[in-house]
Amino acid sequence: MPRTTVKLAVLAAAAALLSLTQPAGATPTGATAHRGAAASEAYFEFDYPPSPDKVVFKLTDTAKIQEARNIVNGTQKDRTHVIGRIVKRPESYNPGWSFHLDPASISFFQVAIEVCDAAPRYVEDHLDEAGGAFLPGAHWCPWNSRLLREVPAPQTS
Repeated sequence: MPRTTVKLAVLAAAAALLSLTQPAGATPTGATAHRGAAASEAYFEFDYPPSPDKVVFKLTDTAKIQEARNIVNGTQKDRTHVIGRIVKRPESYNPGWSFHLDPASISFFQVAIEVCDAAPRYVEDHLDEAGGAFLPGAHWCPWNSRLLREVPAPQTS
């Protein structure tokens, strides 16, 4: 199969995966996540066993915040893994990493395709390649991700 066709097939698969992971009525990936004038924020931490690395992400959509809280407290047992689009820029709430997840792109999944799976350290070490053949479209779906807890908002100075 020609290389261009393979790339298009991979991108189409990633787009299809993201559409399947969106709960009914959810804001589409990449769309504005704010609903109403006063959108709240919440921060969550996940790990990727057996790696000791932890990643923090921000949510701004109230429905996704509640979904994450349901995962943490154990009431949501399906769609418990994190998926989102990588932004190649550090954020204060995600210390130690040169990237973060776009809050508007984050959702949760139960099963995902292989092309978007990677450990956090591997993403960091290959960040310059993310968005191409590695993590097409910069979509990251760490299969082993476990949502651990809600974390406090970072201190602003």
